Amino acid sequence: MFSAIIEGSQMRVCENCAKFGKVLRKPVSDLRVNVSVKKAEPVEALVENFGQIVRSAREKLGLTQKDFALKLTEKESVINKIESGSFSPPISLARKLEKILKIKLVEVEKEEEVSSESKRSGPMTIGDLIKIKK
Repeated sequence: MFSAIIEGSQMRVCENCAKFGKVLRKPVSDLRVNVSVKKAEPVEALVENFGQIVRSAREKLGLTQKDFALKLTEKESVINKIESGSFSPPISLARKLEKILKIKLVEVEKEEEVSSESKRSGPMTIGDLIKIKK
């Protein structure tokens, strides 16, 4: 990590970014290899057409949006937005809808394992996140 003044701000930057400003202090060479493996964790997501599913299940039970909202202890406008697809309910509310309507709205997706190996000294910098156009 270099300590440099870039556009009037003192920052800790990598070697590539240090050339864009005045270097105040050069780092002690401490090159480490960082290897991190992100384990696959299940992610819960709503099914694609959740609004239509909720509407048809509610109608099968013979409930109006107002009655259904009272049963859920939610506002009628929330039910309206969910059914129109303009609002994606949080997973907790989706689970509540599943229980009352006896439908499936939440599916579990698995993320792939990602392994990243990088050679750099120190923590991540802004330059690691962006591409600089020349």
